[in-house]
Amino acid sequence: MKLMILLTWPKLREAKLLANYPSSTSSSPGDSIGCTRFSVFSCIPTIQRRRGIAIRIKSFNAELEKITKLGERFLKLQNMQTKEDVSVVRKMKTCQILEPNLVGKETSRASKRILELVLAHKKKKSYKFGILGTGGVGKTTLAQKIYNDEKIKGTFRKQAWICVSQKYSEVALLKEVLRNIGVNYDQDETVGELSAKLAMEIENKSFFLVLDDIWQHGVWTNLLRILLHTASTTVILLTTRNDTVAQAIGVDDVHRIELMSADVGWELLWKSMNISEPIELQTLQGIGMEIVHMCGGLPLAIKVIASVLATKERTESEWRKVINRSAWSMGKLPIELRGALYVSYDELPRCLKQCFLYCALYPENMIMHRDDLVRFWVAEGFVEEEEEQLLEDTAEEYYYELIYRNLLQPVPICFDYSFCKMHDLLRQLAGHLSGEECFCGDILSFSAKPLSKLRRVSIASDKNSLSFPNVDRDHIRVRTLNIRFAKSPGSENTIFGRFSHLRVLNLTGSLIQFIPNSIGNMVHLRSLDLDLTGISYLPESISSLINLQILNLEGCYSLRSLPLGITQLCNLRRIGLRDTPINRVPKGIGLLKNLNDLEGFPIGNSSGNSRMQDGWNLDELDSLLQLRRLDMIKLEKAAHCGVESFLKNKKHLKVLRLWCTEFSYEHYHEEDISRIENIFEQLILPQNLEELVFGGFFGRKFPTWLDGAHLSSVKHLSLVNCRSCLYLPPIGQLPNLKYLEIMGASMVTKIGPEFVRYTVGNPSSSEAIAFPKLESLLMRQMPNLEEWSFIEKEENSAVNEEGVGGGPPENRRYETPEKEKGEAPFRMMGLLPSLKNLYIDDCPNLRALPQQLGQHATSLKELQLRYVGSLMVVENFPFLSQILVIEGCERLERVSNLPQVRRLRAHDCPDLRCVEKLDNLQQLWLDEDMQEISSLWVPRLAQQCRQLHCEDLDISTWTRG
Repeated sequence: MKLMILLTWPKLREAKLLANYPSSTSSSPGDSIGCTRFSVFSCIPTIQRRRGIAIRIKSFNAELEKITKLGERFLKLQNMQTKEDVSVVRKMKTCQILEPNLVGKETSRASKRILELVLAHKKKKSYKFGILGTGGVGKTTLAQKIYNDEKIKGTFRKQAWICVSQKYSEVALLKEVLRNIGVNYDQDETVGELSAKLAMEIENKSFFLVLDDIWQHGVWTNLLRILLHTASTTVILLTTRNDTVAQAIGVDDVHRIELMSADVGWELLWKSMNISEPIELQTLQGIGMEIVHMCGGLPLAIKVIASVLATKERTESEWRKVINRSAWSMGKLPIELRGALYVSYDELPRCLKQCFLYCALYPENMIMHRDDLVRFWVAEGFVEEEEEQLLEDTAEEYYYELIYRNLLQPVPICFDYSFCKMHDLLRQLAGHLSGEECFCGDILSFSAKPLSKLRRVSIASDKNSLSFPNVDRDHIRVRTLNIRFAKSPGSENTIFGRFSHLRVLNLTGSLIQFIPNSIGNMVHLRSLDLDLTGISYLPESISSLINLQILNLEGCYSLRSLPLGITQLCNLRRIGLRDTPINRVPKGIGLLKNLNDLEGFPIGNSSGNSRMQDGWNLDELDSLLQLRRLDMIKLEKAAHCGVESFLKNKKHLKVLRLWCTEFSYEHYHEEDISRIENIFEQLILPQNLEELVFGGFFGRKFPTWLDGAHLSSVKHLSLVNCRSCLYLPPIGQLPNLKYLEIMGASMVTKIGPEFVRYTVGNPSSSEAIAFPKLESLLMRQMPNLEEWSFIEKEENSAVNEEGVGGGPPENRRYETPEKEKGEAPFRMMGLLPSLKNLYIDDCPNLRALPQQLGQHATSLKELQLRYVGSLMVVENFPFLSQILVIEGCERLERVSNLPQVRRLRAHDCPDLRCVEKLDNLQQLWLDEDMQEISSLWVPRLAQQCRQLHCEDLDISTWTRG
């Protein structure tokens, strides 16, 4: 009987039998006792109604008997699947995320040729270039390479990249163009209003526009052609699979991307799998070439099948099993979706298949965020429970596995790959496999769909009215409804009244003004997203949503209070309140034992018996043991009592953001400063923390626990607007720190050895490595910073009186601290061995970079110095390998001894009289105002490039404005 219930429950709760009653999602029987205020049968008011339900139950008997007979076979299959899933997750860690242009030289050659043609026509009124090729061949990759080239940025006043879907919306497309060029617009503006803004913004300016993945010529001939006529120069770069589209638009030149050759495809395959042993390469080359041939030379197909092979043993027999799979010849799919693409899906564990298909709900080319996907997957029930692990942690593992399998493409916005996109071919595959259960499109197409079969709906609508098909609510079984940024006001009653089976409702940015009381009838609802809406209150009937897990209310600027009933939603896992001015909350948030994500948590110091208060007390968090993300505001209101204990027992906590209310510096009294320092000092952070943010902290000194001993797991640290602190904390020994941001530390005048925790007279520190894993360091808005050094005192014979610059390594001398008797001699510590990116901005009084930085940062790829007005010398960075950007450095006189750097970009540096010893320089971009002073050193660099590399130095002029 237990087996029968297990197998049948998913079908029964979709049926009308349970349509009006909630399904329990509590994590344990004990949790559900306090939350469920009535049982299913106590809600049935009459015997007649019970009889009706009994009749309906009887109609399921035949199906139940069939399922029971198949039960044993089902459980055997499930056990096999579970074992397979575990091994796949374990092996996927070996797959590598490849840079898009890591193999083959054709992309590089093509981009250079196209770039030359674009720049040759830069003064033409209109020039159109087309990149043609089949899906998955690399058209977008090539277009991105050109779009991101510094020559394009320096030549055109305005740039925009637009992804044109098959069923594009004119309003959405115009908004995207405006957003790209930095023009604001209102959500409800019409095509005419948006067009006028675009025409005005680009008038008499040069404009470079990419139309990616264009399917219809109408986007140009009917919409953009006349609008862009106001620009002085318009260059259009389009990508398309269809030659006819390119001809109809009237492209002046084309480049067709051919399929990969066998050799290049094999190289992509083994590099994607990170195979480096020559013996393995030789053994697998034959079978590898067969696989490349079966992929048809498509880079996308080769990359996804490489991810499948990464889960297998590296033997010919195992790879042969993949080739022999029947999934290669799946005949029910369009031809472009067969073969490797379908095999990569078919190889997924069951849980990952559902997550992959869910991504088809996002419009083409839309950027998806990891945290949103994780929440939706949990709310939909896709995530399998694992011992000692929260569902969100498991779902996050699913996300990264889809990335490693190349089924999601990471967007290089954040170091942790938390943003991604889905290739259009893979999205088509997901949409095709979802069949009639999934819809993503406009409201007109949706109206023609049979609602009885639809389960998940995502609607993009730029219409002023949003009307749904007139179907009886009992025939609507939609589980997910996504209507983001809908312009139609007054649709609240339709949505909340007719879609009673919803589990996920996303109305982000929609023009709804209120939530009706009827929301209380949506008892299946698990996720409710009202971000960026104009609501001013939530009805108390929300307390009936006992299955609700996610409540997003971020950016609701008219919302000031939360209803009392919110504390009865015991299945809540997340409350999002960031940027919402909440000042009235109910007591009792500690009753929500399943909460693991609190964003924008307002702290108060209320006392007494009132049920409502100005914020929550910290002691109310004591019982929330599952917290994995906590974002707190108004920390200055925290009471002293209980501060030290409320975080200590949070073993799942990964992200902690601590924000104080920011005022002008004069606002704070000594008592306020002392109090906030005491509050922060008393905090005891859990050892598993991975991300920590300090925001608006107005104490003069950081807490003593901000060091490697207490934050051993932290990977991301941001110190934002800590305006009163005189010194930076000793964080150089954080063993796992990868990203460090210091912004707005306006009182700091000197960064010294305390920053790396080097202590005078401490022999153990002499062998330490400072910032051993740090990859990105950002220092911004530090107006009083003058000195930066890693040791107590440094001298250099080549340094001028002000201590700026630094001579060659052989001329360096360090003055070491005086040692105590018997102490080991000082040996220079390692510094920043993993640093790839260093970004310094708006530090006008910083006179010099640390002398040790260039010698020890052996992985440095990118150095950006913007508005460092007192800096006079940048030199001795022998390992800087990619780019140096200097902008607004008014006193900078010399750039020297950067032998590996390939690109230099200089803007607004009027005193830059010497640039030398850049032996590997290939590209140079200059501000147009620097042409005169650069004539002192550009000819020498150009001659050096010809002598060392037998080619001309690539020189471009940056046109500002």
